Amino acid sequence: MAERWLYGWGLGSVAFGGASLVVPLYVVDLGGGPFVLGVLAAVAAVVGFPAALGAGRVADRTGKRRVMVLATLALLAAGLAVIPLTDQVAPVIAANGAIWFAFAAATPVLTLLAVADVPERAWSERIALLNQYQGVGWALGLLLGAVWTGVGGRFLPMETVIRWLFVPLAAAAAIGLVLGARTLPADPGPGGDRRVSGNRLRRAIRAADRFSVRSAALPFTVGRADFRGLHPRRFVARFTPTLALYFAGVCCFFAGFAVFFAPLPAFLTAVGFGSDGVFALYLINGVAAAVFFGAAGRLSTDRDVVSLQIASLSTRAVAFPVVALVGAAWGVTSFGFGAAAAAFAVIGLTWAVIAVTAGTLVAKLAPVSIRGEALGTYAALGALAGGAGSIVGGWLAAVSYAIAFGAAAGLVLLGAGIVFLTKRETAEAAPFAR
Repeated sequence: MAERWLYGWGLGSVAFGGASLVVPLYVVDLGGGPFVLGVLAAVAAVVGFPAALGAGRVADRTGKRRVMVLATLALLAAGLAVIPLTDQVAPVIAANGAIWFAFAAATPVLTLLAVADVPERAWSERIALLNQYQGVGWALGLLLGAVWTGVGGRFLPMETVIRWLFVPLAAAAAIGLVLGARTLPADPGPGGDRRVSGNRLRRAIRAADRFSVRSAALPFTVGRADFRGLHPRRFVARFTPTLALYFAGVCCFFAGFAVFFAPLPAFLTAVGFGSDGVFALYLINGVAAAVFFGAAGRLSTDRDVVSLQIASLSTRAVAFPVVALVGAAWGVTSFGFGAAAAAFAVIGLTWAVIAVTAGTLVAKLAPVSIRGEALGTYAALGALAGGAGSIVGGWLAAVSYAIAFGAAAGLVLLGAGIVFLTKRETAEAAPFAR
């Protein structure tokens, strides 16, 4: 795989990373409250699964991988360019949905591009390289937002600074589009590369995937799962009661994550952190997760994965209301920002452990014949639960942020309790190749 085309997607990831936070902050500037942010996040979460499922299958049938990636970058650039031109919340929600539809649609297609024309033994390395470019780009997008708002806020009203931030983000997407048009490899033709399919690719994804800055702050977006082999009827007919129980826990804790994250930009703005502070906190959260991912993998190899996940979920559940307490008690003081940064780092670290152990648990609990479909179902349920949790979080936060963050903690703890019920079955499961 020629690495040049990854620079184009890396620039697109800069735009996605900045968009993940500048759009909610722009909605807040337009007068949108926490419920509106919940709707914004819910739409972004729900469109992801059908986009990823459809794009993967279309890419297989038509072989038009290059065209599809370029189309997602074009949609990203257009969405970012259109949003600051409107002062109405509804068009912003629609454009933001289109942006995250594009991201989800690109995810499986990029995976296919990454492993095309290389031997199977190199697939994990190629997918890891793709994740690296995407993760670094996302982090740079958040860093750009922090610097842009921090410097620009000294000279211009913050509403103006936020609106103009869309310009460099749209430019990054547009340059990525041009670079991609010049460097993306040619399409393999109808039917694609028949070697790149099924359980072999799923194993490569599990071995190489690195949950990046994106996953730490948006854990309910569709991940780099292979949805092409997902057949719900066959899966339901074969899954076990214990796997179903674990998926119930997944729905609970992903909904809890969304209840917390959906109204979070409005809360942080309300207590006075400022747009630069909000970008910085999200960056801390994401970088903490990305840095700790390797250690989390080693821990999950040496320790009981169920206990690790329960401990991480419980710690995260405590950290959610701590953010509300810190914001209400100390606000934008130096101590307040330091305490908030520590809480966000803990939230990021726990996500690294949860992400690693979840994939391990699903693979252990699922029968071998449906293991790939189980991992796809896990990603889909996370996105759907995130959509529902976003609506609930926004609605509760409109009443009280304390209630919303408390409910988020309660849902995560409920999920941890359900995970505990799977402990015996997981301990008895036969070892498997990760």
